[in-house]
Amino acid sequence: MRGFAVSAALVSGLVVVNVNAEAPEWKPSAVKGVFLEQFGPDWASRWTPSEATKKTPVGGETFSYVGKWSVEDASSPSILGDKGLVAKTKASLHAISAPLSAPLDPAGKTFVLQYEVKYQKGGNCGGGYLKLLEDGSLANKEFSDTTPWVIMFGPDLTCPGTKACSLLPSYPLSPVLQVHFIFRHQNPVTKEFEEKHLASPPSPVIDDMTKLYTLIVHPNNTYNVLVDDEVSSEGNLLENFTPAVNPPKEIDDPEDVKPGDWVDDAQIRDPDAKKPDDWDETQPFQILDEEAEIPEGWLVDEPAEIPDPDAEKPEEWDDEEDGDWVGPMIKNPKCEDAPGCGPWKRPMKTNPLYKGVWVAPMIDNPAYKGVWSPRQIANPNYYEDVHPANFRPIGAVGIELWTMTEDIMFDNIYIGHSPEDAKALAAETFHVKHKLEQAQKDKAEEERKAKDTDAGSKSSGGIAGLLANLKDDPIGFIRALVWEFVDEVKEEGPLEAFKANPQVGGVLLATLLTFFAAIGALFGLVGSSPQPVVKASKAEGKETGTKPSGDVSKAATTTATPASSDSTVKKRK
Repeated sequence: MRGFAVSAALVSGLVVVNVNAEAPEWKPSAVKGVFLEQFGPDWASRWTPSEATKKTPVGGETFSYVGKWSVEDASSPSILGDKGLVAKTKASLHAISAPLSAPLDPAGKTFVLQYEVKYQKGGNCGGGYLKLLEDGSLANKEFSDTTPWVIMFGPDLTCPGTKACSLLPSYPLSPVLQVHFIFRHQNPVTKEFEEKHLASPPSPVIDDMTKLYTLIVHPNNTYNVLVDDEVSSEGNLLENFTPAVNPPKEIDDPEDVKPGDWVDDAQIRDPDAKKPDDWDETQPFQILDEEAEIPEGWLVDEPAEIPDPDAEKPEEWDDEEDGDWVGPMIKNPKCEDAPGCGPWKRPMKTNPLYKGVWVAPMIDNPAYKGVWSPRQIANPNYYEDVHPANFRPIGAVGIELWTMTEDIMFDNIYIGHSPEDAKALAAETFHVKHKLEQAQKDKAEEERKAKDTDAGSKSSGGIAGLLANLKDDPIGFIRALVWEFVDEVKEEGPLEAFKANPQVGGVLLATLLTFFAAIGALFGLVGSSPQPVVKASKAEGKETGTKPSGDVSKAATTTATPASSDSTVKKRK
């Protein structure tokens, strides 16, 4: 149990964070709840990683949840000694659970769930939600996706191409963050359970900073979903969930059948309409424009293209093997200033007599009976639950998720009945952490901008300085830019390096492509067919062009077989 005590002034934002000051140290929180987890030294005595197994298609057994868990400092810690539970393995199933010290019964009381999640490696596909397990469900090595739960709440980065993405209003091309609020509800008539999903879940911004997620459900069935201690969604369990908590009183009669003589067509073709006598369906859509005249200056006797008078047959051309040589054609220079050359054709125009195929107009159908629907009968499975907020008792908390992102951190989990206690815990932990992380982020951004400014104003500064350096020492100038770009790649990665120095990155990429193209040409990977020799006309007094060599390398072809490797990632079957 831990937290960090701060003054009310800091919580309200009146204290300016000094990023150069010594980082605060973590201390256990005095806030109490039915369950409060801050991942102190004794965390392992409560939390059990899952070792649940599933049958493979061939009948063997394999671990389903191979993702590793670790309690450790954040990758960029803001509070000294503040540790959290981290899902460590990329592209793996993770599962871990812990029992509550005593069952929590939400019936007739305000229910609160709050915790922090930090996607330390940024946004990618991966869940960050919690499951509150039914009382009686053991929080042990057998915890899995089939373990009965009461509430599922928290963020989920949905991957494009998944079923979840296909259900979104507009199909996304990148991961979408949604805050799930789902509860399992039992039908009192059939005794079957059904998941009720928040119809419009919040979609906060994805980043690598700590995020706070809070769920509050009141006894009157109203709820609040908060992100970073601010309301993102609120409503009623009876109105804002799908499928609805209570089924309809009446349903379609499954035995009712539409009569055979039922008419569904609201309109029909007028059976009494007749084609007008003057309606000519033979007229074409376009006809020749008889009023058009050949443009003045049109050269009827001149072709648009003529043989190139300066072209000569290559010396290596073999008429028996290559066929008769035909010189290339060029545009007729006489046609450059003329409106056109060659035979003139009369243009087409729209036919004023064209009417097309005649069809009878539409009229209201006198036999139309309307849209048929089956008769309504009483729903045999109808019930009315006026208190869906009376969730089933909760006995444990679990994290069970699939993620493509490693190092997702969970911290400061509160489960209880007091929104005030949850807010006090957030003031001691999240708000302090958030302010420090934001200050670190702002400082890093300022340093990046300063570095960009320095890079753009070498020596004497600005464009003038760059040009002066280029003039004085062109080789040294280019070498300095290249090494600066390489250092940027090492420190920030290729993408950030290209963003900071797009010109240098573009030139290096073009140089690399040119190098490979040259290698390809050298080994015959790039070839071309013989080109005719162009000889200057004697009238112009030009010299004869150089003739191409007769040797043409044939491109060597290779077949590459892609290497195959067996994945060690275990997936659900």
